[in-house]
Amino acid sequence: MVRRSYPVVGDRDDHFFNEGTHQRLGEVLGAQLATHDGRDGTAFAVWAPAARAVTVMGDFDGWRGEDHPMVSRGDSGIWQAFVPDVEVGTRYKYRIHTADGRLLEKADPVALRTEVSPSTASIVCDLDYEWGDGAWMAERERRNALDAPISVYEVHLGSWRRPADDPARYLTYQESARLLAEHCHTHGFTHVELLPVMEHPFYGSWGYQTTGYFAPTSRYGAPQGLMELVDVLHQAGIGVLLDWVPSHFASDDFGLARFDGTHCYEHADPKQGYHPDWGSCVFNYGRHEVRSFLLSNASFWLDRYHVDGLRVDAVASMLYLDYSRVEGEWVPNRYGGRENLEALDFLRMLNKTVYERFPGAQTFAEESTAWPMVSRPTYLGGLGFGFKWDMGWMHDTLGYFARDPVHRRWHHHELTFRGIYQFQENFVLPLSHDEVVHGKGSLLSKMPGDAWQQRANLRLLLGEMTAQPGKKLLFMGSEFGQWHEWDHDSVLDWPLLDDPAHAGISRWVGDCNRLYREHAALHELDCDPAGFEWVEADDSEHSVLAFLRRGRDPQDAILVVANHTPVPWTNHRIGVDREGRWRELLNSDAELYGGAGWGNFGAITSAPVPAHGREFSLVLTLPPLAVLFLRWDGPRGA
Repeated sequence: MVRRSYPVVGDRDDHFFNEGTHQRLGEVLGAQLATHDGRDGTAFAVWAPAARAVTVMGDFDGWRGEDHPMVSRGDSGIWQAFVPDVEVGTRYKYRIHTADGRLLEKADPVALRTEVSPSTASIVCDLDYEWGDGAWMAERERRNALDAPISVYEVHLGSWRRPADDPARYLTYQESARLLAEHCHTHGFTHVELLPVMEHPFYGSWGYQTTGYFAPTSRYGAPQGLMELVDVLHQAGIGVLLDWVPSHFASDDFGLARFDGTHCYEHADPKQGYHPDWGSCVFNYGRHEVRSFLLSNASFWLDRYHVDGLRVDAVASMLYLDYSRVEGEWVPNRYGGRENLEALDFLRMLNKTVYERFPGAQTFAEESTAWPMVSRPTYLGGLGFGFKWDMGWMHDTLGYFARDPVHRRWHHHELTFRGIYQFQENFVLPLSHDEVVHGKGSLLSKMPGDAWQQRANLRLLLGEMTAQPGKKLLFMGSEFGQWHEWDHDSVLDWPLLDDPAHAGISRWVGDCNRLYREHAALHELDCDPAGFEWVEADDSEHSVLAFLRRGRDPQDAILVVANHTPVPWTNHRIGVDREGRWRELLNSDAELYGGAGWGNFGAITSAPVPAHGREFSLVLTLPPLAVLFLRWDGPRGA
């Protein structure tokens, strides 16, 4: 337990905070264990620039709010105080006397721990933890690189698993840790992405309406519990990404909104500071201190919790001033345009900060528009993200798969359109939580046909995602074909794994992920046009696609052929550029996955018959609603 000398906040902190470049506010604001005049206690510091006075209150004064006035640090807007004998576990809040005579009771914006909702007090906390993930951290840069296999398992901790003997109780971070590591290992996932674990008052927001930006939610335990979860996953060779929400924040009275009686963190004009979709507050990215707060928060999770990346939520809502607003409900920028110039500056600063301070970490943009160069360097004019979610692929692909196969021939372009833009950004292919809630149904329930065809369609969808250029993301429950849509108040339908048909889907996902990880052709050039080559893109009559994935080694290539109809196509000729034996690496119609067992007896030899502009060809049996992965094994007779 480290104690610092009071005052913890110094003149340099004031300067960098007001300049908008402070990156370590979690170490100076909030409640910091300290010593003063030979006594141990806690130093409190909070930004409330328009307050007339601020006091800190809590368990130590019977919540009177009169005994411990804070001292202003002048123009910085920061107030500070030292309270002796206040130790870890003590609850506290700030009482703010506003300029217009009101009294506000506010939770600490930089609290490291909070009470369990619906209680709202902040808690004095230390972040002592002995990490054991040195080996992972040393090789993280390689594991997170553009040419690395990245297959992400997206998880909402509270509804992933519950104790069998008490399904109303959440698992703690520690209880989830080894179960989650084992599950990811079984299914071949390389990373876990957690829906926001920052403290949030309304559980139904899934964490996307945050109040405690520096505090992991107490619903699942103490901060050290989350550290252990990250540590265990790292020691199992699994990276950890966090959803992070700098786009808007919860408007609850005890939180950031109108913090000192004025609009500290949000825009004062509701046309800029209120989000119509979510009833929340929008950060004022043009205010220096707000930028310091957000930059420090992003750095905090990467530093103190060893997380490997941040997925930035709702980037589109940050980029456009008219996002979800009609004419007259938004304010143009200084040039009369709809671009949020302050948000652009902040996002570029964020990404520069992350990549400079945390080599090997990545940032991911959930951005749903055609904004250019989202995942290109800031020095080239880009936003500087490492990756961007390909929402267009998700929309087109799910729309196609929802159609009855008899109609798919007329919508073949929905599968091939991505080829026009698939290397314009560094993409992640997301089948996320947003696609399995609010009446949309689960992935499996979206599929047409009887139950067998629905499962075959799902295996085909997940196999094609594996084959396409781009990193992968799959929301929990989809890996074993959950029937009902996700409900945050319940738990996944784990008993389905006792059904061989659903166990087959689970095995298919694991084998796809392992194939993706083990074969460089499927991941090494995910973000490079040299990694993809169409073989047959236009066979809408049979609803068949064929393409090659390539690695840097010219000999490293995998042929992918997919049949999107329930009719097996026999004697179907596909052109290849090599003579010899082609081995069937995976077939989603194999019986062990719940398929019908159509295939090519494990391998097939090419013939010197030209097709698709190539010198040789394979005559394949294409199983119904299935995808094949084939790899050249060598020349005939080798």
